[in-house]
Amino acid sequence: MGQFIQLFVDGLSNGSIYAVLALAIVLVNQATGMINFAQGGMAVLSAYATWWLTEHGLPLVVAILVSILLSFVLGGLIERFVMRRFERGDPDTAVVVTIGLLTLITGICGWLWTYNNKQFPSLFSLKTVDIFGAAVSVRSIGTFLVIVAIMLLLQALFLGTKLGLALRAVAINPQSAAFSGLPVGRLLMAGWGLAAALGAVAGALVAPQLTLTPGMMDSALVYALAAVILGGLSSPIGVVVAAWLIGVLENLAAVYVHFIGYDLKVAVPFILIFVVLIVRPQGLFGRKVVVRV
Repeated sequence: MGQFIQLFVDGLSNGSIYAVLALAIVLVNQATGMINFAQGGMAVLSAYATWWLTEHGLPLVVAILVSILLSFVLGGLIERFVMRRFERGDPDTAVVVTIGLLTLITGICGWLWTYNNKQFPSLFSLKTVDIFGAAVSVRSIGTFLVIVAIMLLLQALFLGTKLGLALRAVAINPQSAAFSGLPVGRLLMAGWGLAAALGAVAGALVAPQLTLTPGMMDSALVYALAAVILGGLSSPIGVVVAAWLIGVLENLAAVYVHFIGYDLKVAVPFILIFVVLIVRPQGLFGRKVVVRV
């Protein structure tokens, strides 16, 4: 039982890493209607900015806040001067552009700060506490609580605020939103800026656990996309629950399903995706889209 609890708790911790990126992907999709593959690269860049600021004497909390602000501005500028040229065109082209941005941003990080591992300071203590026989780090608990708070805030944003409803209206039908008097351009910039700011939070949470490198978000981005598919693009709560589910099942399958083991546990989320897409193509918590023709 102790081993099971330890695997379960470690899975929640890993799932929280995937969840924070998944939330940023959902935020961009709800604001613009597209999938942003560059989200991982933007999180890495913000993490390097935070690390650089701490190396030059700023306290960690202040450095994170400055990085969040800079990331918000950068996200808005990327939407305004890069993505806006492609948002009204072929959606596949826009997706390819975000993949190009991911490669460009991680390359710039490697060029500026090299590809060597760097130690990133942690927001939370590295001490562990005993929970039903499992050794749980305070950092894992802190990350978990931050993810829960962000999830609830995003759900409230999209369902209970004028800004959230305006962002969703622009993503669904920008022409009608413009005719209704909504500032479409500024809302698109705000959506990308908020997602980039969320990426800064993701970088600050993930870097202490993975060590800071330009490619630290590559595998996490794959799991985050799996969580988005499983949970549904329209549900912040759904993608977080899906990310936790992936993390827990991956850990349990590696130990208790012998033909999977640690070598094949990466296949677990893709098996889940296959099953869910057959049963519920909109995701576990997503809504069906009805189109009138």
